[in-house]
Amino acid sequence: MKYEKRNLWDRLLGKQDIKPLPGETSFQMMSGYTPVFRAFGNDPYASDVVRSAIHAIATNAAKLKPKHIRRTKDGITHVNGPLEKLLSLRPNELMSTFDFIYKIVTQLYLNNNAFVFIKYGPTGQVEAFYPVEASHIELVESQDILFVKFQFANGRKIVAPYEDFVHLRRFFAKSDLFGESNADALLPTLELVKTADEGIINAVKSSAFLRGLLKFTGMLKDKDIRANRDSFVKDYMDVTNNGGIAALDSKSEYQELKNDPKMVDSKQLDLIQDKVYRYFNINKAIITSDYKEDQWNAFYESVLEPIAIQLSLEFTSKLFTSGQQGSGNEIIFEANRLAYASNTTKFSMIRDLMPLGILSKNEAREILNLSAIDGGDEFIQTLNVVGADKANQYQLGEKDKLKGGETDDEEDESTSE
Repeated sequence: MKYEKRNLWDRLLGKQDIKPLPGETSFQMMSGYTPVFRAFGNDPYASDVVRSAIHAIATNAAKLKPKHIRRTKDGITHVNGPLEKLLSLRPNELMSTFDFIYKIVTQLYLNNNAFVFIKYGPTGQVEAFYPVEASHIELVESQDILFVKFQFANGRKIVAPYEDFVHLRRFFAKSDLFGESNADALLPTLELVKTADEGIINAVKSSAFLRGLLKFTGMLKDKDIRANRDSFVKDYMDVTNNGGIAALDSKSEYQELKNDPKMVDSKQLDLIQDKVYRYFNINKAIITSDYKEDQWNAFYESVLEPIAIQLSLEFTSKLFTSGQQGSGNEIIFEANRLAYASNTTKFSMIRDLMPLGILSKNEAREILNLSAIDGGDEFIQTLNVVGADKANQYQLGEKDKLKGGETDDEEDESTSE
């Protein structure tokens, strides 16, 4: 694909000469805070502990499937239209859906704010979605319209209406529009991680330092001292000295220097890392992919499901008008959480739900990671379960039948008499 030799944002928004907008004023927040966001300047993503935690969350969140649905009184209808195709395949020419969601979630957890620009075509149709990674963000008002100004690391600036952006937040507390920065809460823990890592590095380096003194009783020239030292090291301190024993005469004496470098032990190191993991609401089992079913379910409900709900609500709000939302249009991000369940759980669910007509054959096969089959969309149901109205009819019919049988018997007995 051939690209124009222009900045991406120039192609999307046109070449902008950033000047104050007509009647521009800072957006007035009820909390009194200035509507300005600055990225965490010390780059927590440089820490392997932070990166592994965010990567585990973003990788699993990227498995969410965007869908366009419509809720009506008749039920839920899947709308397999261009909007869903765009979101579920390639939201923009540079990213797959997996990369797109991964980047959004990574920015959300790094900055506690994530912005996605919605590009509209000439007729108002959505053409693409672009995550925005800026170092400085400011909200301003102009002629009763809320605008967002972005400044990137290279100094480039853009401005566009706030309604053209999907905006996700985390730690949404003091500001009316922005999530809180990670700096004050996370930086002290990252300093501990850095100090622990440096302690390990210094301990390794110190092992190569001076380990002993070779003392000579006589007066020797400097070159003779060095020659005797080198000879001693070569003969007795080389790795080929399998015996591990050195022999010295009365002219020299070897004095060992005890080298006992201090470093953080494994328990302390785990405690420091766990502080970071707890900050991101995740544990080591998820990061190392060594989790059990209950651990995965807890991770899904506490981390992934809130992300899915947040994505669904924000995309629905920004992509559909009030009338379209009133007609039941929604964008949802769903996940097959059963993919990580144990086989025992999967078999139990199929055994319990299929007889009730809740799962089709293909849905049951999907739970077991099997491909769909022809005719597999039909539902089967055991005759041992029946609707409540049918059960009432059945029971009333049996009573009437029993009562009628008793009358017939009585008539037979009177006839015989």
